[in-house]
Amino acid sequence: MTEDELGSFRILPRPFFHRLAPTVAQDLLGRLLLHRDKQGLCGGIIVETEAYDQADPASHSCHGLTERNQMMFGHGGVAYVYRSYGVHWCFNVSVGREGFGAAALIRAVEPLTGLAQMTRRRVQSLKNCRPQDLARGPGRLCQAMGIDQTHNGVDLLEGPLFLASPAGFRRPASVATPRIGISRAMEVPWRFCVVNSEFVSGKRIRQ
Repeated sequence: MTEDELGSFRILPRPFFHRLAPTVAQDLLGRLLLHRDKQGLCGGIIVETEAYDQADPASHSCHGLTERNQMMFGHGGVAYVYRSYGVHWCFNVSVGREGFGAAALIRAVEPLTGLAQMTRRRVQSLKNCRPQDLARGPGRLCQAMGIDQTHNGVDLLEGPLFLASPAGFRRPASVATPRIGISRAMEVPWRFCVVNSEFVSGKRIRQ
């Protein structure tokens, strides 16, 4: 799908992010994550997210403000990109009120545009990559979309990374589950997935 075929989209306004982390994380489902760089526009529909805040023992912000997590404490709508286990990058957006450390992790997208450059980035580590595997999981997502530490602190209302509503946006059916890939507060149902999506990490969520 080209940028023209993608149609008009509306960048999410600042107040969208000034809400509780679980609310924003769930409301991001069906929205667009886009990256415009010298190679063009790439991205797709968000199908999986997770919420974190400073009252949550699984959150980076649970012990207060640090140099690493400072983006979580800023005003909403700012990228928080960190290295996970020293292996891959993870993309988050800051949410909630300024001074309260909270973010929504974008775990997976269904690619819509820029598939050629997303595939080129991913096949650096894979011989064959199905569309379903391009951005299924936070590390794959960042690799496919060319997101790294240089995007930490980017204002998502100004770019080059954007969160947006597609033309004719309709909220998809979704489900809340426990978060995955963490060792604390594993029972908290702050992972949100689009029902029946082939692009979520792990098994497809059916309803």
